[in-house]
Amino acid sequence: MGPHERWTALLDILGRDGRLDVALAANELEVSAATIRRDLDHLAGQQLLSRTRGGAAPASVAYDLPLRYKTGRHTEEKFRIGAAAAALIRPGSVVAVNGGTTTSEVARALVTVPAQQDFDGLGDNPTFTVVTNALNIANDLAVRRNVKLVVTGGVARPSSYELIGPLAEPALERLHLDYVVLGVDGFELRTGATAHHEGEAAVNALMVNQATTVVVVADSSKLGHRSFARICPTSAVDILITDTNADPDLVAAFVDADVRVIQA
Repeated sequence: MGPHERWTALLDILGRDGRLDVALAANELEVSAATIRRDLDHLAGQQLLSRTRGGAAPASVAYDLPLRYKTGRHTEEKFRIGAAAAALIRPGSVVAVNGGTTTSEVARALVTVPAQQDFDGLGDNPTFTVVTNALNIANDLAVRRNVKLVVTGGVARPSSYELIGPLAEPALERLHLDYVVLGVDGFELRTGATAHHEGEAAVNALMVNQATTVVVVADSSKLGHRSFARICPTSAVDILITDTNADPDLVAAFVDADVRVIQA
């Protein structure tokens, strides 16, 4: 297990248990206590936790991890979800994509879709028009000649690379979206799709309002959980794409709520 994986695992333990003991964490991760102490010092320096005697406690941002610490989680599942989402979107469509590791996989999969008859992927005939408030996704797509890229305005949020705030709203209000593909921090039947940060949720909600088809992409760990700020109710979601590890009872509940569920 490399440092990145250990850091992510330690933050997961902290979120799960509410506290972290060096000896117990060393046993669970099968490394030395000295390694755990060095890792905790590093994470404390990033303001992701607070060091305590013999371990660590959550910092104020411990439950909203920066994107760089999320990339190692459920990697295979996110890759399959991204491919399944890209397969749904018709060439020529306008699709909005918010920030996140799963939506990044969707964007990567979209650029590999071959051009079809009326869409040569060049000039005035791009294979897709992608609207995003995510700087990392925009950076990846900017050099793709088969994609027309539209980036919203806004203030960059360092932990997610998303542009948020009132400067993002005017651009979205003037657009029609065929699809919005939403990465979420939680999706449960009663609350709907949720995000950790209210600013991200507000921009995502506007994307939902402008879209004909709303697609939530979420690995099974996000299902049945809710976060701080609601993006949209379950009734606004048309399609959920998740992995094959999803709880069958949760899947059935979403289907009963008229959400089409695809397991990749």
